[in-house]
Amino acid sequence: MQQRTIKKPVEAVGIGLHKGEPIKLRLEPLEPDSGIVFYREDLGLTIPLAPSSVVDTQMATVIGNEKGFISTIEHFLSAIYAYGIDNLRVVVDGNEMPIMDGSAISFCLLLDEAGILTQDTPKKILRILKPIEVKDGDKFVRFKPSEKATFDFKIFFDHPAISEQSYSFTLSTKNFVEQIARARTFGFAKDIQYLQSKNLALGANLQNAIGLDDHKILNPEGLRFDNEFVRHKILDAMGDMMVGGCSVLGAYESFAGSHKLNSQLIAKLKEHSDSYEIVSVEALESREFEKSFATA
Repeated sequence: MQQRTIKKPVEAVGIGLHKGEPIKLRLEPLEPDSGIVFYREDLGLTIPLAPSSVVDTQMATVIGNEKGFISTIEHFLSAIYAYGIDNLRVVVDGNEMPIMDGSAISFCLLLDEAGILTQDTPKKILRILKPIEVKDGDKFVRFKPSEKATFDFKIFFDHPAISEQSYSFTLSTKNFVEQIARARTFGFAKDIQYLQSKNLALGANLQNAIGLDDHKILNPEGLRFDNEFVRHKILDAMGDMMVGGCSVLGAYESFAGSHKLNSQLIAKLKEHSDSYEIVSVEALESREFEKSFATA
């Protein structure tokens, strides 16, 4: 399997979740072995995608440095993971990615418009060799070795519309588009009101998130899936794992995981060099991982 970029540049405009201002997004092809590179056009600032670039995980995954940052990259990166994109320049003119409808489906459509270009260099992946885990009380995120890329997530919220939910997902581009990409982010009205009083979440509304009061879902159209909440958690996890710099071959498992725990897991993984290896897809004994991207 070879590395991938896009065939042509594409653009989109959407609202930023926190500032509520229009953000212009442009995707540009890059040469093999370039990786995923973010660029703040308004600052002339390049930010490589790497665990060392993560500067905040409180409400979203944020990358940057002392000169500037880009927030809420995880929804976009989940689509990059699912489409097997290795090399891409991501240009924005503000400090966050556009939230679009709160899911990843708009980014999938943008990648479909751009087209996928197969390059002449073997695709590299991060293969899990040993189990590795990060815990916070009863919350945890972990990786285990596997011949497939899988995500197994469980959540519990003391809310009648959520309660306990679990979902298992085996990576393929087709499955991602059908099962995960349309799952929206969610938030509680009381939390949104507090955040907006702090000049955050100014762009949040029922067109780009699932809203909940103390008893029910506020969106008139309801949910896209009965378990949309846990599916979105898998979407987030996929994006957060892509911060490692390339696709991961392993079994991800979590209970009540978060951006913070996901970031800690990738950082811990990189600190333990015996727990993973970077290998070309051709070197794998099984062809299951390559089949994941057959429909991209």
